Amino acid sequence: ERFSDGLRELGFDVPDSRANFVFPRHARADAKTLLAGLRERGILVRYFDKPRLNDRLRITIGTDEQMDAVIEALRELTRM
Repeated sequence: ERFSDGLRELGFDVPDSRANFVFPRHARADAKTLLAGLRERGILVRYFDKPRLNDRLRITIGTDEQMDAVIEALRELTRM
């Protein structure tokens, strides 16, 4: 929940999840561009280049420190 709330504060739509991952979408930032920016920072997430999925990232939940790093990277990337 803490990670999902952090994503929502950055402008992401995050469906409720009971799994070990979230599937967020950002209104202004392209998912494929976010994927590339995260990879440049050494953060690996999933992206599906398929209709109805290509506007979202699949982010597996890790440790608090890892999730904080993802939030900080996405904060930088969504400011651009």
